[in-house]
Amino acid sequence: MRTIKYINRSFLAVLTTIFAACTTTPEEADYALWVDPYIGAGGHGHVFVGASAPFGMIQAGPQNIHKGWDWCSGYHYSDSVIIGFTHTHLSGTGCTDLGDILVMPFTGEPRTLRGDQNDISNSCASYYKHSNETVSPNYYSLLMDNGIQVELTATERVAMHRYKYPEGEKANVLINLKEGNGDRSTETYLKRLDDQTIEGYRFSRGWAKHKVFFVMKSNLPMKELLVYNNDEPAGSGSLTGEGVKGVVVFDGKKQSLELKVAISSVSCENALKNLEEETPGWDFDRVSGDTRRKWNRELAKIDLVTDSERDKKIFYTALYHTFIAPTTYMDVNKQFRGHDDKVYNADWTNYSTFSLWDTYRALHPLFTILQPERVDDMVNSMLSIYDQQGKLPVWPLIGGETNQMPGYSAVPVIADAYLKGFSGFDAEIAFEDCKNSATYREQNGVPYLLDREYIPCDSVGEATSIAMEYAVDDRGIAAMAKKMGKNDEFTYFEKRSRYYTHYMDSVIGYARPKKADGTFYSPYDPFISVHGVRGHFCEGNGWQYTFFVPQHPEGLIRVLGGDQKFTAKLDSFFLAEGDMGPEASMDISGLIGQYAHGNEPSHHIAYLYSYAGEQWKTAEKVRYIQKHFYTDQTDGIIGNEDCGQMSAWYLLSAMGFYQVNPTKGIYVFGSPLFPQITLRLPGGKQFVIIAENNNDENIYIQSVRLNGSLYKKTYITYGDIMNGGTLQFTMGSQPSRTFGKNQIDRPYSDY
Repeated sequence: MRTIKYINRSFLAVLTTIFAACTTTPEEADYALWVDPYIGAGGHGHVFVGASAPFGMIQAGPQNIHKGWDWCSGYHYSDSVIIGFTHTHLSGTGCTDLGDILVMPFTGEPRTLRGDQNDISNSCASYYKHSNETVSPNYYSLLMDNGIQVELTATERVAMHRYKYPEGEKANVLINLKEGNGDRSTETYLKRLDDQTIEGYRFSRGWAKHKVFFVMKSNLPMKELLVYNNDEPAGSGSLTGEGVKGVVVFDGKKQSLELKVAISSVSCENALKNLEEETPGWDFDRVSGDTRRKWNRELAKIDLVTDSERDKKIFYTALYHTFIAPTTYMDVNKQFRGHDDKVYNADWTNYSTFSLWDTYRALHPLFTILQPERVDDMVNSMLSIYDQQGKLPVWPLIGGETNQMPGYSAVPVIADAYLKGFSGFDAEIAFEDCKNSATYREQNGVPYLLDREYIPCDSVGEATSIAMEYAVDDRGIAAMAKKMGKNDEFTYFEKRSRYYTHYMDSVIGYARPKKADGTFYSPYDPFISVHGVRGHFCEGNGWQYTFFVPQHPEGLIRVLGGDQKFTAKLDSFFLAEGDMGPEASMDISGLIGQYAHGNEPSHHIAYLYSYAGEQWKTAEKVRYIQKHFYTDQTDGIIGNEDCGQMSAWYLLSAMGFYQVNPTKGIYVFGSPLFPQITLRLPGGKQFVIIAENNNDENIYIQSVRLNGSLYKKTYITYGDIMNGGTLQFTMGSQPSRTFGKNQIDRPYSDY
């Protein structure tokens, strides 16, 4: 007789959930309804607000007058002056650029003045109110105070504009190629090709050098194109110069107008091909609807169960923010412009705008789960950049290298992909590119690393941060070498991955800068942080970098004296208060003691308790961060969003885990935030995460089951997630001090 096993109520709930998910197709849900692009548009979030397609080359959105750091995206919620609508934007960065191809509808006589914040008289600018604004992933609308209604939507490479002018007013459109977002135009060009087509380009220098070619088409005949050198009239028809502006004049008084603007890094001809391929007609609503469906297909990769509309808004907005960048950087004919200004053809989708120092930590590990079909292309894009500039990218921005931030942070992304089994790129070439970048003497600080194993703080700015980042990256190269059977390379890079020990001062118990003569820097205060390359640390201080060993927490625990001393030190970290100095970075924010969630070097630290057998303390800290540093307000992101990293931390942590070691492929348990999350994986698989008895008091994991079986480990592997199944947490209000206490159950970093 067949034995009938007892099935408890919680497992029945799991089966019911899976059945419900299988009977409801993702296409039936409008997940975009839960996205609020205003979250992070205030405070220091710096997020993009406007219309785009997932990972699109175009980000069509409003442009304020650039007034400094909080306008890195071109738009800040505090503002009330609009100068136009541009087609390239950064999202969440701490540096500023782009804002290319500014277009502004206006009425009355032709004019070109941009206007100033406190005086927009006789300009094309307008005041505006948020009450007259509509924002969503696929659609942006604004009724400006000048009476013109603007609507925007976008495909991957084309923006569509729809304007409604006040009745009886003359309709004009300004094309401003001088203005960018904090950059400087170096060469610009405008030409009217026929009565419905204009082409042009904008070359500029800002954070990086880049070239944007474009084609604009109108659904109504243009009477003429007046051209200007900045604001000086220069005739009509066409003009080339450093800061060209143009005014499109229409015959008669038009109440409505539609425009299509396509961009390319290669040529105006390619921009036209992009336009003809992606928007052959003039159906604005169809394009907007198609792009919304694209967003919903991406957002549907996670189905969240919660009774809180506020939490659902925070969650899906975070998910939306992770799918804005990296951005597609190629035309429909597969061409793109490289960092060496040459035109390339690719048989993969080429991407740019990689905020790698930020995103290698959580965004790219999230992509290996939610965007596996894009991972190989992202790696191939990085390998292509190596061919263009002789090293892997550091912080590439649409055809240019910014060299921003320490580390060769493409390495952990590439290594993680290889170690997780991605095979759509040449692994041997990838390994050589990683190795060569790590030994490239023109890379900042690398000669010191090669010659003396540490980077002197009196020779290189931010030396200690740079070196500790390199140690993280080198661990990835070592892991690749181990898997490939390259024993000599493994030995070498494994040794380099432990160079962080050179900065650990056992006398004071902190990471400490080291000078060229081999002595530690003195006088030294681990609280002090100096922003920029004059300091010893990058956007952090000695407290934070003491715990910056995500590649090998077990080694750090030994260096700091074992489990008990390590956890005591970590407890102090979350309590310590001190003066960081007058030059501390503004984005060292989201403080819990010295933990700074607004800056990426702290992002893994709450999870380190699990490596010392005290998982419950990880749960405590992670739940606090989730609840206090992510809200549904305009300042609802505690620091720069950084192209998806801040949001990716939240999403992974809400699922209940986080990949601490960026090249290990194990996700360390924290404190799952919601009753249920379902990940929709390739091949029709699902991974369902259940958190029983979960609420604001029950933050501690009591026990775990994986696919119905008791699971004692405090981490889960990438393979377990991607195989599909059910991860079931039972939560409680009191710590389980035995969960994860045994060494065998703790997360680990060994090869």
